[in-house]
Amino acid sequence: MGKGGALSESVVKKILLSYTYVGIWIFLSFTVIVYNKYILDKKMYNWPFPITLTMIHMAFCASIAFILVRVLRLVEPVAMSREVYLSSVVPIGALYALSLWLSNSAYIYLSVSFIQMLKALMPVAVYSIGVAFKKEAFKSEIMANMLSISMGVAIAAYGEAKFDSWGVILQLGAVAFEATRLVLIQILLTSKGITLNPITSLYYVAPCCLVFLSLPWIFVEYPVLKESSSFHFDFVIFGTNSLCAFALNLAVFLLVGKTSALTMNVAGVVKDWLLIAFSWSVIKDTVTPINLFGYFLAFLGVAYYNHSKLQALKAKEAQKKAAQADEEAGRLLEEREGDSVGKRSESQD
Repeated sequence: MGKGGALSESVVKKILLSYTYVGIWIFLSFTVIVYNKYILDKKMYNWPFPITLTMIHMAFCASIAFILVRVLRLVEPVAMSREVYLSSVVPIGALYALSLWLSNSAYIYLSVSFIQMLKALMPVAVYSIGVAFKKEAFKSEIMANMLSISMGVAIAAYGEAKFDSWGVILQLGAVAFEATRLVLIQILLTSKGITLNPITSLYYVAPCCLVFLSLPWIFVEYPVLKESSSFHFDFVIFGTNSLCAFALNLAVFLLVGKTSALTMNVAGVVKDWLLIAFSWSVIKDTVTPINLFGYFLAFLGVAYYNHSKLQALKAKEAQKKAAQADEEAGRLLEEREGDSVGKRSESQD
């Protein structure tokens, strides 16, 4: 009885910890999105420089990562040659820079709620690019699911009260670059046995992002900032914003490392609904019934996709356990046969 009680207690503790990790990630993701919107929106803080904001984030994260890895030596660097860095990390850094730049730029033109609705296309983009790179097998039922998600997002876009074509292009571009980055991480890093935690990831990728972002920044935002005599760097606003962005990277690692990537996908759906509710009730963004209907259809498609992934994961785990059981049974059989042969030889002697 006591043994069963202890098992039950450990299970409850594990569930509570999982919910804690999910809560931390949702809170930080929510905070970063709303904070970025506040800084970039012309009706709020009115600082519409998304490249500069992204560069501040990358410079802050790279500095903290460098201190933790090289100065304090709290985190071990990954053994990586220059060739691997140039062929694997640099392309991923370039895609990450483009994804962050475009997604932050979209906040200037679109509402928080509508951006979350457009982000529902992420599974569609990841699956489509995975098929293109031959990392995913094409299946008609999965593609039908992807089309249902796309249809839901299209209806949500049709019902958007403040539709901005340029903002939609920016956000869709951000989704495409982020999906490509996720697929390339599997191809260029995971396949080579290289795994990066959030600190080492920022240590290697953030400086690369900073370099790529500096190229458009010199031509697009630097001339405007140079002419703006009223500009002053607000250390409180940008410091806390960067700290939140850094904490979010740690929270992603904590959530995926202690639970699973699938849990983060499910938690992301909850976060999106919370952001839509916040955008409508607090920021006073217009959310139409057609918006909600379209997003609800997309939400059902995403939920089904996550459910299918979970079932596939369970089936894979079951196969692995069955294979281990068969291997163990085979080993026991060999041992018994060996023992019986040994006993026969002893009796003959």
